[in-house]
Amino acid sequence: MAEPLAPATGQGVVHLFWKVPTPGSPVPPADVDAVRIAVKAAEADGVQVVPVAMLGHKADLATMALGTDLWRLRRLQTELAAAGLVLVDSYVSLTELSEYAPDTVSEGQRRVRLWPQLPPEGKTAWCFYPMSKRRWVGANWFTLSYDERRELMMEHGASGRKFAGRIVQLVTGSTGLDDHEWGVTLFGVHPDDLKEAVYTMRYDQASAHYGDFGTFYTGMVAGLDEVLDRVGLG
Repeated sequence: MAEPLAPATGQGVVHLFWKVPTPGSPVPPADVDAVRIAVKAAEADGVQVVPVAMLGHKADLATMALGTDLWRLRRLQTELAAAGLVLVDSYVSLTELSEYAPDTVSEGQRRVRLWPQLPPEGKTAWCFYPMSKRRWVGANWFTLSYDERRELMMEHGASGRKFAGRIVQLVTGSTGLDDHEWGVTLFGVHPDDLKEAVYTMRYDQASAHYGDFGTFYTGMVAGLDEVLDRVGLG
C-alpha cells in the first residue's frame, strides 16, 4: 500500500461527475450496491462524500469528496468507476485560507475553511464552477500589488457576506492541480439564491475586470439513497 499523501495544510477535494449507463446502451448497468459500498467505506475512513443529483446533460451524478489522503480519494474514484459509473468530468483542488485575510481569520473561520462540515443543513441547492484571474493586457491580476489585490478581494468578500444564511460557499485552491486556479462550490437554500449570489458578485471589480469562469454544474444535494434513486439507480 502506498504511504498516505496529504497536504501540509487542509485536505484534498475532488469533484467527480458521472453518467449513469442507460438500459440498452452498450455500457453495462452500474451496480448500485457497489456504489453504496464504495461511498460508505470512504466515509468510514474519514472522507466526506457529498452526493448530488445533477440537472442537465453534463452529468447525472456528482460525488464531491474531501479527505486528507489523496490516495484514499483515488480509491473512491476507482471503486465508483468499477461499480459501472462513467466518469465524464472532474476537478481537483485543496481546501485553503485566502492569502488576503491571514490577520483577520479567527480560529473558527480557519477551521471552517480548511475542515468544512458538509453538506450544510437546509441548503440543498448546489452548484460548482472553476475560476481563474485574468492575465490579459490591461487586466492582469498578477501585475497588481498585493495591497491592490487585497482591497479588491475585500470588496468581493463584502458582497458575498450579504448572502449569509442563504449561501454557504467553499473556495478551494487548484493552481498547479487543475485547469483553473480555484474551485467554487455553493450550497443554497433555494436555486435562485445561487443565481443571485453569482450575478451580484460579478459586478465586483475583482470579478468583472479580472475573473474568468469555467463550466457550471448544478444539482440537488440529498442523502445517498435518495440521490441514487433520483438518478435511476434506486
